[in-house]
Amino acid sequence: MAKVRIKLSSIEIENLNSVIEMIKEITTRAGVVMRGPVPLPTRRMKVTTRKSPCGNGTATFDRFEMRVHRRVLDIPAEERVLHPIMKLQIPRSVQIKIEMKE
Repeated sequence: MAKVRIKLSSIEIENLNSVIEMIKEITTRAGVVMRGPVPLPTRRMKVTTRKSPCGNGTATFDRFEMRVHRRVLDIPAEERVLHPIMKLQIPRSVQIKIEMKE
């Protein structure tokens, strides 16, 4: 049977968890078994800059960090599950990729 792999990523963990909960609710109402969410490693992007606007002066630095949280879900490819998932209102901070797997 064909499967659908849903990859979610976001910098805001609360929004990511709320989307996962909505997908869980859809699958339980349809009576389909969902595998996941499987947490993938969190990407940390670090940027270090000098505090001084001209670049000279004392050696003081600002350190900024952005964390990207990722999850993977596997769902059987059924129309009664995929249509409601496609119609979900997903926040702008959450990126979603849907792939068909054999």
